[in-house]
Amino acid sequence: MSARIPATVITGFLGAGKTSLLRHLVTHSGGRRLALIINEFGALGIDREILLGCGVEGCREEDVVELANGCICCTVAEDFLPTLTSLLERDEPPEHILIETSGLALPKPLVQAFAWPEVKARVTVDGVIAVVDAAALSEGRFADDPAALAAQRAADPALEHDNPLEEVFEDQLLAADLVILNKTDLLENAARARVEADLAAKLRPASKWIPARHGAVAPALLLGLGAAAEDDLPNRPSHHDLEAEHDHEDFESFVVALGSVADPRGFLTRLTDVIAAHDILRLKGFLDVPSKEFRQVVQAVGARTQHYFDRPWSSDEKRQSRLVVIGRRGLDQAAIAAAMGSCIS
Repeated sequence: MSARIPATVITGFLGAGKTSLLRHLVTHSGGRRLALIINEFGALGIDREILLGCGVEGCREEDVVELANGCICCTVAEDFLPTLTSLLERDEPPEHILIETSGLALPKPLVQAFAWPEVKARVTVDGVIAVVDAAALSEGRFADDPAALAAQRAADPALEHDNPLEEVFEDQLLAADLVILNKTDLLENAARARVEADLAAKLRPASKWIPARHGAVAPALLLGLGAAAEDDLPNRPSHHDLEAEHDHEDFESFVVALGSVADPRGFLTRLTDVIAAHDILRLKGFLDVPSKEFRQVVQAVGARTQHYFDRPWSSDEKRQSRLVVIGRRGLDQAAIAAAMGSCIS
């Protein structure tokens, strides 16, 4: 058993801070040979690019693998298992594998794949980590009583679709060995206490949680949990245990390509208005600022935006501003693209 390579599954809703957590892990890995499998929702590999821009020696391009053919829990056999096998068959396999799921992924079907005979002998799920946006939770983004929410929906004729986010969120918590309550710095003490109590009530007895800011958690707390989660599936209940598959058709994403942004501060200020006007759930990408040698990374969850410069533009890539927009199905893509374009001037 000790010869098996440990793998850590990192799950969490859109914008919770999974990529920030990974960046911190890679930066403070202490020379440990890591491989990262990144599952994104959208056509542009933003998360992979952000991780490759971390500037950490030993963070090689071939060690960060992107799976962009759909939700990882829906494409286990076609996409994930071949990728995992290719990592294991390297002349120098990784010492630890980190797997970032998309925000919509259910962790349990992914963990089940590690119980397959061809995988079980070589890899074990060291732990499932769920990253939670404390500020979003404090704003009631996820209902405490799903039954009451369902009754409210049934009584509201204006609702046109059943949003599965509450169940996805709970499934991620119920599968987790450790929950990272991220962005606690955005909350006042009273709100934070309420969120902590609410979160603790939702977890399995065996699960633990810790607070964090900007995904900064010591690797010693995240790696080496020894959970062997693939052998513990009956103790990780899911709303979807009786379903053959789940549906992500409530969401869509697209890429907006923009020109250079000479005034990034003004652009980001105006961008928050576009996000609010079109009910955009998540936005991430890069800006080309002509006066800067470095790319500017932009990430937004609702009206909250984060931005920083990560690495110089390389000589073999085109300097271009590109943003991935994620929202509920029915987004007016043309209007959003035009509105973002107008934010530049």
